[in-house]
Amino acid sequence: MRPTVAVVEDTSLIRDSFGLLMPGLDVVAAVPTVEELVRRRPVVDLIVLDLHLANLEQQPDVRQGVAAIRALTGCGYRVCVYSQEERRFVLAACLAAGASGVVSKALPTLRAEQLFLEVAAGGTVVPQPVVGILEVLVRRDCITLLSERQRQLLHGRARGLSYAQVAKQLYVSESTLRGYWLELTRSLSESLRNLTPGEIEHALGLAPGDLLEFWAGEPTDAKSWWRTDTAS
Repeated sequence: MRPTVAVVEDTSLIRDSFGLLMPGLDVVAAVPTVEELVRRRPVVDLIVLDLHLANLEQQPDVRQGVAAIRALTGCGYRVCVYSQEERRFVLAACLAAGASGVVSKALPTLRAEQLFLEVAAGGTVVPQPVVGILEVLVRRDCITLLSERQRQLLHGRARGLSYAQVAKQLYVSESTLRGYWLELTRSLSESLRNLTPGEIEHALGLAPGDLLEFWAGEPTDAKSWWRTDTAS
């Protein structure tokens, strides 16, 4: 059976065509705001959330970014962010806030659909830029739960090596590595959620307090998260 999905997207063209473009997903709801989704409370396997909602100026109380992720996960939903955002500290903040995956809108539709299916099935999708962050956190002992083999795999993937290249270096099969990667991404996303903004800032080399511009204190606090006028 196809996983059931709800889409939160303020661009009507994307919202209305999502199910047609990704036939492997059963889109049962498509709405422009998190608030409308929470009011409807559809029973779904996954929420696909647009991180940038253009209606912030017109509707300042509409939840954005981290605040939106926390609101949805607080309702028990599994969330995958779908965004053009590339700043690695923002992507890390999304995972730390509870998102189970981040998928780039720049990806081909088929690849994006595959990643949504992976998250809906219980997996975790960690973008390549965030993999580098996670490796830094591991090396700085902010995350210590990994086995030596998982650390080696993380090291290779953080440098852009393919599964085949890492498998050749470690003398194991690609299928074995993919199993390690599934366990590793789940573990790291859980660990990332337990870190403070200060710890993530330190790993990223940001100035103290920089990340707080993008970190909502409470699920209802929309204004302290997404400020495009101050974002770098």
